[in-house]
Amino acid sequence: MRVNTIIQGDCVEELKKIPDNAIDLIFADPPYNMQLKNVLYRPNNTKVDGVDDEWDKFSSFGEYDAFCSAWLKECSRVLKPTGSIWVIGSYHNIFRIGNIMLNLGFWILNDVTWHKTNPMPNFLGKRFTNATETLLWCSKGEQYKKYTFNHKLMKRYNNGKQMTSIWQIALCTGEERLKGEDGKKAHSTQKPEELLKRVILSSSKQGDIVLDPFFGTGTTGAVAKKLKRNFIGVDREGEYIDLARKRIDAVRAFYPESDWIEEEREKRERIPFESLLKQQIIKEGEPLYSRIAYGAAAFVLKDGQLIYNNQTGSIHRIGAIVQQTPSCNGWKFWHIIRDGRPILIDDLRNEYIRRKHGL
Repeated sequence: MRVNTIIQGDCVEELKKIPDNAIDLIFADPPYNMQLKNVLYRPNNTKVDGVDDEWDKFSSFGEYDAFCSAWLKECSRVLKPTGSIWVIGSYHNIFRIGNIMLNLGFWILNDVTWHKTNPMPNFLGKRFTNATETLLWCSKGEQYKKYTFNHKLMKRYNNGKQMTSIWQIALCTGEERLKGEDGKKAHSTQKPEELLKRVILSSSKQGDIVLDPFFGTGTTGAVAKKLKRNFIGVDREGEYIDLARKRIDAVRAFYPESDWIEEEREKRERIPFESLLKQQIIKEGEPLYSRIAYGAAAFVLKDGQLIYNNQTGSIHRIGAIVQQTPSCNGWKFWHIIRDGRPILIDDLRNEYIRRKHGL
């Protein structure tokens, strides 16, 4: 299987040639089946350049559904257990595709809304301006829990805030929009690089293989290259492939984020609370105090449980009861008094671990 290549051909037939469990990430921007039924004009009488390409035309919903079922089935086969797939669509098709994906066993992780900050107006004035598209982000199945998601990396990318499922990104315009020899846009639905940057950055690692079965003018390949990922593109239109190759070959610089690495969660030795009793670090009958805001006190029982207002339970359960919340990390909640000052029991645990390992 060659990587960093563009394959010309029917996506279903070409996908069949890819080995099982070979792909880390898939981004699919399939035909929307949305061609205009009639010519549409702007208020100044200029014609709206809608999606009227042959590749977007299907004779019926049945034909479109069969097509989507075929390529999605192959995507499921080639996707690694640790991989994921993103599919983008508009209201014309995304609900049909979502239903097909669920029936094939994919598991929806998020539906991300692309909010277009510069959408095309509704010229007839009979509907709201359509300013969004939907991306379905899915794992291979409900049982596949170890899919790649760079949560901390994306938080860093989003100026320290957890990224939401609403992405405000402008349509592809200006120099980024590829033009044909006639000066008109080369592809009806070219996606902005910022959209693909978020998809690839969030869901893959450096060196991973990103597959795009509807490669078009190569946005996925260009962004993958800038992020130091590998790509495989499939498209049946030779005109698009020529543009994509020139575009990707012209990439000379990487995004700064290409070398960002998701920080691994700290692997912590599991120490039960009762271990602190066995080591006489905390003693039976001693009071534990909540944060000052709550002012509650619970007492340590012989088995490591706590008792508070005639209720017994773990440090976590009693902490949740005190706060009236569904859950609580008791290690970070309870304090014990030593030499007249409160000490977090998590600090006592850390000290015990250090002494245990001679640190």
